[in-house]
Amino acid sequence: MRTIDWNDDSNSIVMIDQTLLPMEYKVIECKTLASLCEAIKSLRVRGAPALGAAGAYGIALAAILSSASDMEALIKDLNVAAKIIIATRPTAVNLAWGVERTISAISDAYDLNGIKDVVLAEAKNIADEDVATNKKLGKHGAKLLEDGDTVMTHCNAGKMACVDWGTALGVIRSAVEAGKDIKVIACETRPLNQGGRITTWELIQDNIDVTLISDSMSGHVMSKGMVDKVIVGADRITGDAVFNKIGTYTHSVLAREHEIPFFVAAPISTFDPNNWEDTVTIEQRDADELRFFKDVQIAPADVKVYNPAFDATPMENVTAVITEKGVFYPPFLLDELLA
Repeated sequence: MRTIDWNDDSNSIVMIDQTLLPMEYKVIECKTLASLCEAIKSLRVRGAPALGAAGAYGIALAAILSSASDMEALIKDLNVAAKIIIATRPTAVNLAWGVERTISAISDAYDLNGIKDVVLAEAKNIADEDVATNKKLGKHGAKLLEDGDTVMTHCNAGKMACVDWGTALGVIRSAVEAGKDIKVIACETRPLNQGGRITTWELIQDNIDVTLISDSMSGHVMSKGMVDKVIVGADRITGDAVFNKIGTYTHSVLAREHEIPFFVAAPISTFDPNNWEDTVTIEQRDADELRFFKDVQIAPADVKVYNPAFDATPMENVTAVITEKGVFYPPFLLDELLA
């Protein structure tokens, strides 16, 4: 199934609970806005494109659950829901993009039921477009990989981070689909191990050769000539930086030092032309993500913790950005790219 989808029978959002992977594959259902927000905050659904779909479906769910008796009241309810959803994860721009695009679709409606129909149809369009976008992105990016390449990736930018197919892993899947022999080195991605838990699980499902390393090994394997390319996803791209899972910046510095191409794979919806690195709020995660691993305490309970979810990689460390519109090489003007 898709990572996140809509169930027409129960009028609810269904998704794969990513916090349980790889030990358990479980599909959960969100029938309330509160349950969706909890799923987003707890990373049951995560990854920029998947969050775009989650935001869109969240507006559709809010519309169906609203008890408003007129269009004005329903629109007010949806605007309140929009603020609640967007606040769950402030750094990932796709979440707000999905919400705002679905809200904008209301202008096509003429009555109360029409609003509900329009926002649901728009949410489904966003999900369908994500799959098509990633397939296009993957084909463009696959041309950058040569037969026999070993590609390093960080966190999870695969189908679990999208509605399907993936961005960074979508490039790898497309290259393999084209007949190229591609091997992958996946960084574990502390503290929640999305690389170790999810990326390796995805690639094993697809019979793609993958080797897991700790985050601190990336410089070592690069220095040994074990990496030909690095491909990561993105949660937001401004004119001067790429925001992605914490640790991405470190890999970019090491790749630059070892003259290894460092690619970012992301849909156009991840670009943010209105902000720069200094104006973006980086989400701070719960301290217990570092003090505990699952239910096992691995650090003093009272130790101070700094736990940002993302870091910013300067554009000068990026070889190219792979999108559904093609491959773009910095420096570029975001307004021209988004036109």
